[in-house]
Amino acid sequence: MVVTIARQFGSGGRKIGKKVADKLGVPFYDKKLITLAAKESGIDPDVLKSVDEKAANSLLYALSIGAASSYDVFGTEPPMPMNDKLFLIQHDIIKKVSADPCVIVGRCSDYILRDRTDCVKIFIYADMKYRKKYAKDVYRISEDKVEGVINRMDKSRANYYQFYSDNDWGDMKNYDLCLNSGKLGVDGCVRLIVSYLKIRGLIDPV
Repeated sequence: MVVTIARQFGSGGRKIGKKVADKLGVPFYDKKLITLAAKESGIDPDVLKSVDEKAANSLLYALSIGAASSYDVFGTEPPMPMNDKLFLIQHDIIKKVSADPCVIVGRCSDYILRDRTDCVKIFIYADMKYRKKYAKDVYRISEDKVEGVINRMDKSRANYYQFYSDNDWGDMKNYDLCLNSGKLGVDGCVRLIVSYLKIRGLIDPV
């Protein structure tokens, strides 16, 4: 069983995912995927962080996911954009870590694991008022900049998802549950996700 969390910026999706993982007693993967990718590839983690969840300007390679290892393409010509390298590395890592129960945030994990019948795909959203307050409180973004940051982050995540999955980010057809954290709160979303896992028979109904 694996839970994937896609989220609007400022919706609390990362916090929700972490709380779900803690409640289930399973590993949580978000920024940790950058650390693992750097370790696997030998690429500076700061370089990877700068392109994390950002689409390349152009796709120079036809990505046949699973047909070849990420690391076979390093050093080929023309050079592969760093964004694509990171996507391929994270693709491999997501496949590996999801062999055991876990919670994964973002990185097209729902698309990468789309053939798994035990993969629960969640999308977390909220209204702008809630997200602005959350972003100011949690990320310390100033009032005059917060809405612009939210819009840029959402656009970046949407472009990334569409680029690598050819699907629309936030389209309810791509997810099992779409939860409004502005209405439910972080803990309400956590309870609903855990209840859903029980209903699906993916965890014991204790």
